[in-house]
Amino acid sequence: MKKMKDYEFWFVVGSQFLYGPEVLDTVAKRAAEMVDKLNKGGKLPCKVVFKTVVKTSEEATETVKAANFDDACAGVITWCHTFSPSKMWLNGLKLLQKPWCHLATQYNRSIPDTGIDMDFMNLNQAAHGDREHGFIGARLRMTRKVIAGHWQDADVAARLASWMRVAVGVAFSRALKVMRFGDNMRNVAVTEGDKVCVQEVMGWQVNTWPVGTLVEYIDAVTDAEVDALVKEYKKLYAFNTKNLEAVRYQAREEIAMKKMLDAEGCAAYTNTFEDLYGMQQLPGLASQRLMAQGYGYGAEGDWKVAAMTAIVKAMSEGQKGGTAFMEDYTYELAKGKEYSLGAHMLEVCPSIAAAKPKVEVHPLGIGGKADPARLVFEGRAGKAIVISLVDMGGRLRMIVQDIECVKPIYKMPNLPVARVMWRAMPDLKRGVECWITAGGAHHTTLTYDVTAEQMHDFAAIMGIEFVHITKDTTVESLEKELFLNDLAWKLK
Repeated sequence: MKKMKDYEFWFVVGSQFLYGPEVLDTVAKRAAEMVDKLNKGGKLPCKVVFKTVVKTSEEATETVKAANFDDACAGVITWCHTFSPSKMWLNGLKLLQKPWCHLATQYNRSIPDTGIDMDFMNLNQAAHGDREHGFIGARLRMTRKVIAGHWQDADVAARLASWMRVAVGVAFSRALKVMRFGDNMRNVAVTEGDKVCVQEVMGWQVNTWPVGTLVEYIDAVTDAEVDALVKEYKKLYAFNTKNLEAVRYQAREEIAMKKMLDAEGCAAYTNTFEDLYGMQQLPGLASQRLMAQGYGYGAEGDWKVAAMTAIVKAMSEGQKGGTAFMEDYTYELAKGKEYSLGAHMLEVCPSIAAAKPKVEVHPLGIGGKADPARLVFEGRAGKAIVISLVDMGGRLRMIVQDIECVKPIYKMPNLPVARVMWRAMPDLKRGVECWITAGGAHHTTLTYDVTAEQMHDFAAIMGIEFVHITKDTTVESLEKELFLNDLAWKLK
């Protein structure tokens, strides 16, 4: 899979022949200067490439066609320096298959009091041109991100950088392959879904590989490979176990799963404790390690959360907050200190650890296999979101909830798993009521890096329903929103 640095964004400027060659030459020079300074500003995760000044319908159409078929192009940024009649964009925009950002800016920051004359007005018509350009996007009912402000301002660069990460997530999603080791946990509803529909909408190829094939990969791992990986473990983690054989087996699983995933071009995977035929342990440390490397994971065959975790990790590449597969386990309901406790049997990504994780080996009590090694740690405090993608039958619904992670209020010395404690918005009880009302799953992707706005942009580009539970959400307002969403989606 491509990395963030492998993508670029095309900067396409709108104008027309009415103003003459001198103005068009100035427009092109200014656009090139803006792109150069944006790239040198160090705020953007990807390179911006100035492509052309569009002056005719044919130019707009050819530029869009080229963007669509360039794998390096993750999105198109448009800006109308002068007045660019919107009908010249119509045919091209109807063909656009890449994310679109309309940057509503202008070259000059201020109006030159004594310098403004008709020549200046003819050259600097962004306030005119961007409105004309915006109309055609609205008329075509096209999804686009509109960012307004001066192109040299830090907040504009920050918003553009944020949107770029979303567009990279879209590109990642459309090429994503998910490997399922076995099927879903039996009789669970929320981990099911229409894989053909999801491939059509999200791009994911979700397929099953037999656990027996993974066992063959595990058996083929050499002792030298295991030795090298365990040596790496000892550098990164504190060891709180003498059962090194259990740790070594997890290393074998990590190496084997990575080889198998890479051989098939898969960036996410699932497994289930109900199908471990031929394996000695349920992957714990192995899955945590793979997530730390950017792979998505879903327990009990939950391929939707595996894919979303991989996508969010791709969107947040290079950021330090962390993203992990998560599950709500139990609540603290004491008055005035209501919290959720999130964890899982084994598989929580160490990218969210507040301190150095410990390698421990404990009985699992489920699955009937040997005691697995895992990383034990507390998640860091800070603002985050949890994300759930559910199949509503005929459409996908993305549910995002704002949360405030805290240092766990209990030490929980007998709970040998990674854990995170948080305050759900608007508060625990109403937050749970809203989550359940919306149909949110028990498995989620928890991220400190990606924002609700970014997930809203992602959902809009992918054409799926988006529900956001915030500090201001009430059950009544959410019920009304869900009712209206149902009506709207039935009309699509």
